[in-house]
Amino acid sequence: MDHPYTNQLIHETSPYLLQHAHNPVDWNPWNEAALNQAQTENKLLLISVGYAACHWCHVMEHESFEDTIVAQLMNSKFINIKVDREERPDIDQVYMNAVQLMTGSGGWPMNVIALPDGRPVWGGTYFKKEQWMSALEQISDLYVRNPEKLYEYADKLEKGIKAMDVVSINKDEADFNNQFIDETVNNWSSYFDHQQGGLKRAPKFMMPNNYHFLMRYAYQNKYPVLQKFVNLTLTQMAFGGLYDQVGGGFSRYSTDVNWHIPHFEKMLYDNAQLVSLYSDAYLITKNELYKDVVYETLKFVERELTAENGAFYSSLDADSNTPEGHLEEGAFYVWNKEELQKLLASEFELFSDYYNINDYGFWENKHYVLIRKADDTTVLKKHHISIEELKQKKVKWKALLLKNREKRSKPRLDDKTLTSWNALMIKGYVDAYRVFAEEDFLEVAEKNANFILDNQLREDGGLYHNYKNNTSTINGYLEDYATTIEAFITLYENTLDDKWLLTARDLTNYVFDHFYEENNSMFYFTSNEDPLLVSRSTEYRDNVIPASNSIMAKNLFKLSRYFDNNYYYETATNMLNNVKPEIQEYGSNYSNWLDLMLNYTEPFYEVAVSGTKAHYKIKEINEVYLPNKIIAGSTKESHLPLLKNRLQENETFIYVCVNHACKLPVKSSIEAINLIKKP
Repeated sequence: MDHPYTNQLIHETSPYLLQHAHNPVDWNPWNEAALNQAQTENKLLLISVGYAACHWCHVMEHESFEDTIVAQLMNSKFINIKVDREERPDIDQVYMNAVQLMTGSGGWPMNVIALPDGRPVWGGTYFKKEQWMSALEQISDLYVRNPEKLYEYADKLEKGIKAMDVVSINKDEADFNNQFIDETVNNWSSYFDHQQGGLKRAPKFMMPNNYHFLMRYAYQNKYPVLQKFVNLTLTQMAFGGLYDQVGGGFSRYSTDVNWHIPHFEKMLYDNAQLVSLYSDAYLITKNELYKDVVYETLKFVERELTAENGAFYSSLDADSNTPEGHLEEGAFYVWNKEELQKLLASEFELFSDYYNINDYGFWENKHYVLIRKADDTTVLKKHHISIEELKQKKVKWKALLLKNREKRSKPRLDDKTLTSWNALMIKGYVDAYRVFAEEDFLEVAEKNANFILDNQLREDGGLYHNYKNNTSTINGYLEDYATTIEAFITLYENTLDDKWLLTARDLTNYVFDHFYEENNSMFYFTSNEDPLLVSRSTEYRDNVIPASNSIMAKNLFKLSRYFDNNYYYETATNMLNNVKPEIQEYGSNYSNWLDLMLNYTEPFYEVAVSGTKAHYKIKEINEVYLPNKIIAGSTKESHLPLLKNRLQENETFIYVCVNHACKLPVKSSIEAINLIKKP
């Protein structure tokens, strides 16, 4: 296809950047050439950040970046740089901090004006065409008439950006106790929505790690009210339009308090973490709904987000073409009543009651987003059918609608592979295997883990961040190491293959060499081999994905037990202690740190299984929810500290230990479980 315009993004691999390669704007990728050009020509930088599945990014592209008049203004006054936030989270983080300081909020698309040296002076998110042009004119005029004013502002803003992620050393002795956690959860609970689950606000994000922590905390401390709230949240999310009732998998967030109307993009990282969460929730509750969610979500990942080589793709767009050829948000997923009546015929009445093809499920423009309101028991009583009949009908309905939906124009796929998100998905598959014992789940996890070893592990022992078109080009960030180490530990616990545990240790040592800040015992987000940005940030507040530092601290806690490494343990303890003064203000932002704190406040067990039946015994132990443990195991002699000199011929013994103080070995998994549950 001939295009009237082509810019420097044409040489990139990111689908998001390639979407802008034929804009009339002279876009550049973030590289030394573009940054040097700004300095040489003394031009302001215009840095625009987004991602492929972002609806409002596409809107702004269509309204402004495809407009030749807007492009003429941008090209004449600025050096324009497009950034894929998923490919370059380091750049996104620095300029997002700036936008939040300047405006009090952030989001994508994110648009920033910076001095030629890269320091920001103005920014925001989505702008309509007229607003955008007006702002660009004003700032470029100010830069010509009174540049000192912008430089003065840049100096102040730079100090603010650098202060945002500074973690002070907590010189108080580490004291982690249940009262501290109780008070944190009590403060947090004032925001809980006890009608619909989640927090009392819209939009509603799922925040899997929040509920992972709250579920564990409620279970270990026997808090039925909190357990009820977590289960309400998980049920309402699974009932909602946020969950794809036809094809499985979750959208990124809901725009309303009922979890009904999603922002329709589907992200790998959300679905990965939710598989882990719902798997553990099933282990506690044996709720069949949770099992269905896990199986259907993994089926979605297999169908839509998995490459032949075992790599996982990043996301599906919110937008897709209507039958008339218009790009609209949610077009692929929504239904109208006439269409459903024709497909379902005599079963439409039951279907419409089950999935609310009524005022409750209505969205807009005669479209419905399928949503459940009642549990299966209520439906059975109302329609006088058996649970088996309903199950069969649901399977048939979903297959029928999925088959017909596949005929529609599909959302665009962001087919780049990110190491960190793949690692989250490995853990999701392994957690599902641990709970449901489906060998296929473990095979998928191992295939992807080997993909990382074969393609993303560099010769120097470090990791790459991205993979596309058989190439990896971007140096790994802390999130890549933290999530991969976590995934490999989880793999080891379920396969007993030392390779995964030893690789996790080697990656950890690499992180100490290239990311560690000894002055405060925290880890930078970027390697000491990466070019410096305006600031070198430390990511420590948990978000939709937990902070790379909180994941790393949990890894160090576990690895300290596996390798009898006190330095790992002291680092994890110092990291948690440094963050502790901030935790009680807003527990939601520190839920992964709180989960780590539970490892200190409750007994934490090392379970070592040695003998020919080790795999079988571990599977039995995994049938019970035991979050306060690590597992080591071997069918042969092992040099790992937890297993050394423990192999006895023709016997399989289970050792339950706390801080390397072990109880008498037992042969029965039930006995071992009881030693943990009733110490």
